[in-house]
Amino acid sequence: MALVRNFLLPLLLAIIVACSWLSPFDSLASEKIDAGLKRALISFATARTLNAVISVIQGTDIAIQPAGVGVKFAPGQILDPINDLVEKFSNLMLAASVSFGIMHILISIGGHWLMALALTSATLLWSVFYLRRALIPAWITKLLVITVVLRFAIPTVTVGTDLVFQRFLSHEYSTSQMLIESSTSEVQIIVTPPSLPETQSVWEKMKSLAPQDLNISKQIDRLVQAAEQWPEHMIRLMVVFLLETLIIPLILLWLLISLTKSCLGAQRPRRQ
Repeated sequence: MALVRNFLLPLLLAIIVACSWLSPFDSLASEKIDAGLKRALISFATARTLNAVISVIQGTDIAIQPAGVGVKFAPGQILDPINDLVEKFSNLMLAASVSFGIMHILISIGGHWLMALALTSATLLWSVFYLRRALIPAWITKLLVITVVLRFAIPTVTVGTDLVFQRFLSHEYSTSQMLIESSTSEVQIIVTPPSLPETQSVWEKMKSLAPQDLNISKQIDRLVQAAEQWPEHMIRLMVVFLLETLIIPLILLWLLISLTKSCLGAQRPRRQ
């Protein structure tokens, strides 16, 4: 206990004050936020593309004439059950992008010299009572905890969240994002009719379109197979971003506040 009182805690406070001015983690945290924002924007763009593709499909009828009999298909009806999910997915990706933007601003605010000055002042005030072995007023301890959290919470939480993401969530994100992008491109190919050169004769154009008419069932099957994969992987991406922008940061923030209060409160000397 004497070692903690005489050496470790003063050293820790000195390191905290130095870091508040030198900002060793701010640049790293900003890089992690930029990477997360890029991922969120990519997923948001994918969601909007998917939404646009579904809108096109829902407004498209495929007409074929096998054996001279006219038949129409409305492939967009297949995607009706997941259309609402796509909208929610898009909104969540937008919210995740906004969340990363807010974190970027908070890092800039926390890194301002006034915040470092406030933390230094609170540390010096707390240290005066601590070194004199006097009873430290509760409001001084609270002030020090608040300034430490305001200065270091976002960089610490950001770096910690990125470590968790890289270790447990990055593969999940990459796999789901890649699959949704590839299946969306495949569906665009399915529903987009091929452009025929204007120089072709009517007979040549009919011969080019005939295999498409005969292969319509396979196209519908491919559309269904691609659409069946979207809900699972959209939900996986939603879980990844909820963990990255809400759940894990809140847990790490709670741990940081609890650890700070524990270190300061446990070593608070009492009046003799």
